[in-house]
Amino acid sequence: MTPSDSFDAWPNKRKEFLRRRVLSRVLTLGCASVRLLAVLGCVSALQAQNPVPAPQPPRPIASAPVQAPGSAPNQAPNPPRFVVVLDAAHGGDDSGGRFSTGDSEKAVTLAFSVRLRSLLAARGIPVVTTREEDKSLAPADRAQLANRASAQACLILHAAETGSGVHLFTSSLAPATNAHFAAWKTAQSAAVERSLALAGELNSALTHAGVNVTLSRTTLPGIDSMTCPAVAIELAPERDASHTILAEPASADYQARIAQTLATALLEWKTDQNRTDQGRTEAGQP
Repeated sequence: MTPSDSFDAWPNKRKEFLRRRVLSRVLTLGCASVRLLAVLGCVSALQAQNPVPAPQPPRPIASAPVQAPGSAPNQAPNPPRFVVVLDAAHGGDDSGGRFSTGDSEKAVTLAFSVRLRSLLAARGIPVVTTREEDKSLAPADRAQLANRASAQACLILHAAETGSGVHLFTSSLAPATNAHFAAWKTAQSAAVERSLALAGELNSALTHAGVNVTLSRTTLPGIDSMTCPAVAIELAPERDASHTILAEPASADYQARIAQTLATALLEWKTDQNRTDQGRTEAGQP
């Protein structure tokens, strides 16, 4: 081959070289594409066998109950406040009985109410009185005052010239079978069993103190409309074995001794009621 042939042939060799190089590149890219498709196929197969779960929305975070600033945490309800109602009988135009000493029953019962109220207050027992002065009150008004107080003991205070010691009266109404619908004139029927229990507590304390006690049940217009445990207490003269009067109901010393005994009994009654309320709370009863 002459120099001239070599020169003329060079472009063809150059073209052949370039053609082979391009072909090599194409083959390389083709192989790479095949491998990529194979990988993608494997990935698709794996996804088909193990599908990726769809993303779930974030769960809300449960927040603790918001409590008002300064408020107490949830606690068991407290038992009802223990309140005693003292109803000094008569008053105003109604003088009640008249004693040999000249004292009227309305004055004796008011004085007795004041003494008993002071002793109960000294023991931390809240007291609601129907009257603090010489004024008239109808039996219905007395009952309304007592019922609004939601008292656990209602004592209606009387005095008498006859008999001796202390007379305890409770309503003669039969216990109610449906306490939710008691009529006004028979409202006490819902509480009569507790009234009998209260009378028993008072009787026990007075008897233990050496006081002569008479227990009775009778129709009492004022008490029969009360929804609280209610007992009428009639203070009669203190007498010895021969029935000689040792102290009249108007006697300050006699009233003080009886009031002291009643206050002690009511404190014990309060303790009993607290135990009862606690037992109901633990048992889940209203």
